[in-house]
Amino acid sequence: MVGLARRSIELALQGGEPESLLKDVRRTGLRRGVFVTLNEFPSMELRGCIGFPRPVDDLEVLTVRAALAAAFEDPRFEPVRDLEEMDRLVVEVSVLTEPEPIEVEDRRKLPEEVEVGRHGLIIELGNRAGLLLPQVPVEYGWDAEEFLVNLCFKAGLGPTEWLNPRARIFRFEAEVFAEERPRGPVRRVELGACRV
Repeated sequence: MVGLARRSIELALQGGEPESLLKDVRRTGLRRGVFVTLNEFPSMELRGCIGFPRPVDDLEVLTVRAALAAAFEDPRFEPVRDLEEMDRLVVEVSVLTEPEPIEVEDRRKLPEEVEVGRHGLIIELGNRAGLLLPQVPVEYGWDAEEFLVNLCFKAGLGPTEWLNPRARIFRFEAEVFAEERPRGPVRRVELGACRV
């Protein structure tokens, strides 16, 4: 999937049709959500990250679409300019499990249902929604409550809206694969836990 994501972006930069890559890819038949992340190397600063939390199509199709969106449509960044820039980016693919709602009677106990380093989170409230991948709280050293607060910020909500009984909170897990360096070997990323 990492190779497919990179090839999709590079083919688009060369003026080709990235969806054509799907003809030659062995389909797994998996329907999973997927996110593609681009990081600058070696600083590992974020350069783009977009994906599909739910399996609305085959994994391979969503990987191509997420890769193109991460490179060219992430509103936080300028589009990737050229192949020379791709020489300085590492590609990471997160394959997600189906999001499951977290049900608790006492909303203050929500952090106890979140395992940092294992779970990613989604919040939905009204017309607002936000998602953070499992690797994010590990990278920033957040505990479970800080994770929930920052999830609210990602959705454009106040920091304590995770306590709102109308807010729907979902958790999911992810298998994460990334290049060790631009166009380098791909490895599985072990997220590891941090503070609970």
